[in-house]
Amino acid sequence: MDQFRTEIEVLPVKKQITYSSHLLFIGSCFSENIGSFFEEYRFNSLSNPFGVLYNPASVAKSLWRLLDPVPYQHEDLKYHHDVYHSFDHHSSFSGQDVNDCLKNINESLRSASLFLSKVDFLFITFGTSWIFTHQESGQLVSNCHKYPAKVFNRSRLTVNQIVREYSELIPTLKELNPNMHIVFTVSPVRHWKDGAHENQLSKASLLLAIDELVNLFDDISYFPSYELLMDDLRDYRFYKDDMVHPSNQAIDYVRQKLIASHFDSKAQTYYEQVHKVIQAKNHKPFNLRSKSHQQFLKAQVSKIQSIAKQYPESNILLDIAHFENGLI
Repeated sequence: MDQFRTEIEVLPVKKQITYSSHLLFIGSCFSENIGSFFEEYRFNSLSNPFGVLYNPASVAKSLWRLLDPVPYQHEDLKYHHDVYHSFDHHSSFSGQDVNDCLKNINESLRSASLFLSKVDFLFITFGTSWIFTHQESGQLVSNCHKYPAKVFNRSRLTVNQIVREYSELIPTLKELNPNMHIVFTVSPVRHWKDGAHENQLSKASLLLAIDELVNLFDDISYFPSYELLMDDLRDYRFYKDDMVHPSNQAIDYVRQKLIASHFDSKAQTYYEQVHKVIQAKNHKPFNLRSKSHQQFLKAQVSKIQSIAKQYPESNILLDIAHFENGLI
């Protein structure tokens, strides 16, 4: 039979993720999807401590802040549309109470800074090379928080600007943590409001900049999430209704490619065992008090305890309460 698609083979990498590796995901919403999945599967994973970030400059700014975690102050927050927010953070950190908003921001900053020092793999996902600068303050804005467009200057980062920024940042990250391996990806989510051509130019700048960085530094690699969706799947049935964001099926396909190429055999076995626990968590019983369901719960508790013994550095015991709480 003829081949009807151009499947991309992602070869296994030299440095592979173990079940106990510390993984930090930072960048666009695609990074959020991948990172939150590994958190759910009880890997030592943290995703987007500043919320979703789209452009390389904002990602770099957040990483510089993690390297020097000076707490945010009240004067760093803005008040707009009845909520307080930070131009460095996604709206998920916004809040009606200024103290609560500041507390959430600084707690995330502090914990992520500590996590960065022991990260084995840092996944950085770029979404767009377009940036926004607040006219009045000159501040780079990670999220516009629905301010009118007229208060910002909009510009596109050049390849040289991105490479120059990360040529300074990467050695500093490696000074903090020499064992850190950095994996760059480009989000397949198209920024359609920029226009089709401008989106392509934006993505091209990101791809060219990453290619230069991979060639400049050791222990830096690229994972082709962009190409997997654009060239491998390449069909609108792999998108959500907006025809821009990838469907859950597409995200899972890319994720499986990442697992197959970046996980060692023990991490893959751990993932498969935890997958069965996740399926069991999603099980909806007809009768919570039935003998069969009670036996099912006890079996899951036993299974989790067994996994925890095999993989003592995992977070799988966090799931045991879900089953124990249903026992009579």
